[in-house]
Amino acid sequence: MSPDAAPVRVRIAPSPTGDPHVGTAYIALLNYLFARQRGGRFILRIEDTDRTRFVGTSEQMIYDSLRWLGLAWDEGPDVGGAYGPYRQSERTELYRQAVDQLLHAGQAYRCFCTPERLEAMRQQQAAAHQPPRYDRTCLQLTPAEVQARLAGQHPYVVRLMVPQPGETVFRDELRGEIRFDHANVDDQVLLKSDGYPTYHLANVVDDHAMEISDVIRAEEWISSTPKHVLLYGAFGWTAPRFWHMPLLRNPDKSKISKRKNPVSLVYYRQAGFLPQAMINFLGLLGGGMPADLEKFTLDEMTEKFQFERISLGGPVFDLEKLRWLNGVYLRALPPEELLNELRTTVFGQPYLRQIVPLVQERIETLAQAADLADFLFRDEVAPPPEVYLPKKRTREETLKAGAELLAALEAAEWSHAELEAELRRLADKLGWTAKEVFMLFRAILTGKTASPPLLESALVFGKARTLDRLRRFLEREKARR
Repeated sequence: MSPDAAPVRVRIAPSPTGDPHVGTAYIALLNYLFARQRGGRFILRIEDTDRTRFVGTSEQMIYDSLRWLGLAWDEGPDVGGAYGPYRQSERTELYRQAVDQLLHAGQAYRCFCTPERLEAMRQQQAAAHQPPRYDRTCLQLTPAEVQARLAGQHPYVVRLMVPQPGETVFRDELRGEIRFDHANVDDQVLLKSDGYPTYHLANVVDDHAMEISDVIRAEEWISSTPKHVLLYGAFGWTAPRFWHMPLLRNPDKSKISKRKNPVSLVYYRQAGFLPQAMINFLGLLGGGMPADLEKFTLDEMTEKFQFERISLGGPVFDLEKLRWLNGVYLRALPPEELLNELRTTVFGQPYLRQIVPLVQERIETLAQAADLADFLFRDEVAPPPEVYLPKKRTREETLKAGAELLAALEAAEWSHAELEAELRRLADKLGWTAKEVFMLFRAILTGKTASPPLLESALVFGKARTLDRLRRFLEREKARR
């Protein structure tokens, strides 16, 4: 059956490697609208084959964040469906069968090259100003040599054999025909040495098995599409239609990133943004809605959004516009509803329960609790230099240390032991004392030189909001130079 005749089936396929990203919500919204407008199915698939970056709590956060936005899926790991399982880690046998099929047909080959050899090859290519690509050393192995390595239990990956010379042509529904010379298409790894598939293989096998009619994803995947088209051809399958959406951009037109904007949906929920404001804001991006319509519901979006109107210029994720729009929604709430929103976020019982033990041993009156814990309720704190500057450290080296602190905490697991270890590692790296690093973190997080226990406070405040506070501190202080 051709894609044009097939029922519409689209999917969002996030990886559980951390907090769900606003970019994931944006692409999920577009898939949701596409399905609802065409009487199709919207599917959630969890792509959890990257075990090195897997975060155990991330899958539930994905569910919670998408449901918070009102984006209900028709099939998925938690709701079932006729095309499951919907976690890639539960579909590994399917991928191994697919790889065996390609090996048997001579369209893939085993590569036994060590990481050290591959790194040396990449360095040589970089020195020669050549694009990084595998040099096909293992393609020259004889069947006997391959069997000898297998018998010796040498680790290997499986690579797709890209026809050389050649060209892949595919249609992007927003851009028209796109052509890729195979000189620029690497022999991609399909199966890793740990037995798990790469994104490319699992993506194609699952999209075919789940009868996905339209792949709607970010434009950063355009360069991978020829690899996927080649795989569809190698299996003898019909490729879906491809729609590559323009990337979300910062106001300076750079790709949206956590270094310049909060990108975690968890942050926006914890910081008190309303889901209807966030979904409205995401719907404004890209130009799919009528230009004269600025405030609308998800149902109105389903009715009026047109993919043909999408602009290929990168939509700007303007945080100030989102804050303004959220304010519009907040001011429109009846006071009782606003009170309920406050009770579920900023003054929610679970949040308050975590704060009480931090201040209980330090207060003599109830009013003092507010003084001690005010930084946990404020949107922003602005410590002056006399608070955040360690003695004998310059402002420049302190701000540099602050940037290093942000990077270290971004990569840290959000637990007391890991935070403490990360801060001590950072002190060693900077040549600072641990006391200086802890003091800097305390000053940025709380705005004070003394506070309730620092790490416990950071755990309560949450990773997403802590990183945002660090980010805003650095932006503000750098602007004062």
